[in-house]
Amino acid sequence: MKLRVIARLIEIQKVLVRHGLDEFVRATHLYRPLRFLFLMSPWTWAVRRREAPRGQRLREALLELGPIFVKFGQALSTRRDLLPVDIADELAKLQDRVPPFDGRIARRIVELAYGRDVNDVFSSFDETPLAAASIAQVHAAQLRSEVPLDGAKTREVVVKVLRPGMREVITRDLEVLHALARFATRNWQDSRRLRPEEIVREYEKTILDELDLMREAANASQLRRNWENSTLLYVPAVHFDYCRAEVMVLERIRGVQISNMAKLREIGADIRKLAENGVEIFFTQVFKHNFFHADMHPGNIFVLVDNPASPKYAAVDFGIVGTLDPRDQYYLAENFLAVFDRDYRKVATLHLESGWVPEGSRVDEMESAIRTVCEPIFNKPLKEISFGTVLLRLFEISRRFNVEIQPQLILLQKTLLNVEGLGRDLYPDLDVFKIAGPVMRDWQREKLSARSVMEKARGQIPEILASLQSLAPLVRSAVQRAQDGRLRLAVEAPEIDALRAEIRRTNRRRDKVTVASVVLLGGIVWLALARGPFWAGWGMVGVGIAWLLVAIRR
Repeated sequence: MKLRVIARLIEIQKVLVRHGLDEFVRATHLYRPLRFLFLMSPWTWAVRRREAPRGQRLREALLELGPIFVKFGQALSTRRDLLPVDIADELAKLQDRVPPFDGRIARRIVELAYGRDVNDVFSSFDETPLAAASIAQVHAAQLRSEVPLDGAKTREVVVKVLRPGMREVITRDLEVLHALARFATRNWQDSRRLRPEEIVREYEKTILDELDLMREAANASQLRRNWENSTLLYVPAVHFDYCRAEVMVLERIRGVQISNMAKLREIGADIRKLAENGVEIFFTQVFKHNFFHADMHPGNIFVLVDNPASPKYAAVDFGIVGTLDPRDQYYLAENFLAVFDRDYRKVATLHLESGWVPEGSRVDEMESAIRTVCEPIFNKPLKEISFGTVLLRLFEISRRFNVEIQPQLILLQKTLLNVEGLGRDLYPDLDVFKIAGPVMRDWQREKLSARSVMEKARGQIPEILASLQSLAPLVRSAVQRAQDGRLRLAVEAPEIDALRAEIRRTNRRRDKVTVASVVLLGGIVWLALARGPFWAGWGMVGVGIAWLLVAIRR
């Protein structure tokens, strides 16, 4: 393990102790001697901060540890059903109340990115940030009158600026995560099933993508196109001419933050409709568009209340989006529909077909286990259901049946939990199955419709023709090689590999016996000649036996 990684682990434990979070340190199984060293250190005890509430101490520790830890706190903050109230309230502040960096530095970053003065682009630029997050912060600005609007409704914009030095900080903490994942792989018996190294690699791609604001601008543009003219969701326009890797300019949204329930009720917004629309938006993004906003904590969601009876969502912060492989999308959709229909046998069969469950698992046993988890949650409002608890029960089932974690689906699972957290806060009586079911069935009908099949086939015609064109010379070459007796077929299969290994082991055993027999043969001949004519006859018998042994082994 690199010295830099060890130093960072020591620093993490030091921060936890300094903020009086001893219980987290005591729960850490790594570096026990170092842990006790910190607890016994006079300096550590001198700076302990036990006077502040535990939620505040946890939030401040996460802030001090950096963006990866802040994002972990943001994810936790959406699950108020799984956290004590005091901790949930404090972690919610991580969504949009991270301490900002100096606005003058932000101005310089923008000017370096554009290679000109900020006033050449904006008629005003507020150095006091509107909001600050773990990786970037946003400033209010107004485009100059000669700048085209690019589809935006107003010249008011927000300028998102990447925090300086973020890449170095995140790279360092990713090294720590990789080291811990390797440690877990070597020392944890469940690592083969849970695949910690693959999970960290998947997270690494996600977090590094957030550092490129041009990528985020492209994500915003795609989402805006998907939801154009929608009555459910509004996505702000992107001003691509003023977007760079470290700067992004978006149309400014003026709405009520989704977490401000008092304001929404005061305005008279239809909260039930808002909650139902949220579920529909999620399932539409995942299955119809296959492009979903994957960072849906309350700090990134606003409500437009021009018409309180028909409130409309507005999303910001598009650094994390998700897509699914068509095969995973199909199996997930079929799993959801089977659960809605309470067809637990189909759920078990789909898990086997997808390869998520090892071959040889009993379908009937898995069906029974899934029924035990899912049946109690039907016909209950959201306030009586915790998908977090359901996932934990499903996790126990997955351990029993050796289900392998699918790293490519973790982002979706995280988003689903975020959506549930939002729905629980908005309207606890929400029936998720009632809203999601029709969306999924519409998607299924659309996928299986004759029009959809024909369009897909028409789109594949050029690929089929190209394949046929390249196939002809391959067939001609194969026929020619067969006529010349030079055709060889390479067959690879696990059974053949196992047979080859067994043959090699048998050959090694045979060689050992052969060598031993030859040694025995030589010893018998030498002993017979040394003892005289009488023993020579017995020597010949020994030679025959040794030769017979060699022949048998061959």
